[in-house]
Amino acid sequence: MDNDSLKARILEIVPEAQQEENKQYLTILVPAAKLHDLALKMKSTTDLAFDYLICLSGVDYGKQLAVVYHINSILQKHTVVIKVKTDDRINPSFDTVSDIWRTAEFHEREAYDMFGIRFNNHPDLRRIFLEEDWKGYPLRKDYVDEVNIVEF
Repeated sequence: MDNDSLKARILEIVPEAQQEENKQYLTILVPAAKLHDLALKMKSTTDLAFDYLICLSGVDYGKQLAVVYHINSILQKHTVVIKVKTDDRINPSFDTVSDIWRTAEFHEREAYDMFGIRFNNHPDLRRIFLEEDWKGYPLRKDYVDEVNIVEF
């Protein structure tokens, strides 16, 4: 399936989704409330068959926090990037996709540990790299480490 067909299929599932510019992959921004339903349909629908979550990354855009999902269909041989964003920097949260793609479990823990992004219904959301009593989220642009003098 080519990118135009993929985009059309995703828009059938989430009409309010928007395509973002990306030279390598079809990139779609979806409302956070639609993420889990879209992910479930992307995996279970035969012509999409997105069976492999390649990577999940937290991103700090300054005013917004986001999660970027690189998803692949080994069977259908296509790849798509899905993004969700939030303006809530105090309590950022999205639904987990770890019940759909098991590889998301550790990726979501990393996004939580480094960015403070919570994943609703995650089976084991806790820090993965830093100690539980660590203050702050080191990959956020507003993070300040007075001891090591790390600023972004």
